[in-house]
Amino acid sequence: MDIFTILVVIGIVLLALSGFFDLIEWQFNIPAIVVLVVIWLVWTYNKFVQLRNRVSEAWSDIEVQLKRRYDLIPNLVEAVKGYMAHEKNVLQSVTEARTRAMGAQTPAEHGKAENMLAGTLKTLFAVAEQYPDLKANTNFLELQRELSDTENKIQAARRFYNGTVRDLNTAVQSFPGNLIAGMFRFAQREFFDLDEEPTARETPKVKF
Repeated sequence: MDIFTILVVIGIVLLALSGFFDLIEWQFNIPAIVVLVVIWLVWTYNKFVQLRNRVSEAWSDIEVQLKRRYDLIPNLVEAVKGYMAHEKNVLQSVTEARTRAMGAQTPAEHGKAENMLAGTLKTLFAVAEQYPDLKANTNFLELQRELSDTENKIQAARRFYNGTVRDLNTAVQSFPGNLIAGMFRFAQREFFDLDEEPTARETPKVKF
């Protein structure tokens, strides 16, 4: 329960007690209580709108970074194609994973698809270690750097998004705000989960 709601509840209780003990006439108490309730309703509704908008804005930031990564991948595949002529399966896996990720709709679908895409990219870079000429290619190194930078931005945007989702979901679940949430259909939102386990983020070992 937030501080504003607590103050409103205390105000209503004090007004009610004042009426019961004839300290303040009910002619004043009842309108004052109604005004407090209306103010709380408006404030709580606006808080939910603000939280919902923050979640939407945070998700938009994630989509911007995801699109940047999707745009970089075709250039990466093109850059390594000439060096990795015998690794068509690896390149095809990256392309297919990118297509699936671009077709994801919900945060949960995006999380699953992005983890798969990250796995194929790790495999690609692991295979690239076997090609000294490719590792020395300026274009490849720049694309690798840009993808790494984009990954860091995605993780930062994800953490911010999940923080705003946590705040919204807590407000939706908490009493008495959940009454307003149910009345105006403010729903909980999904978290965007990506695999951040250290072992999962290691470059796969590829043997020939």
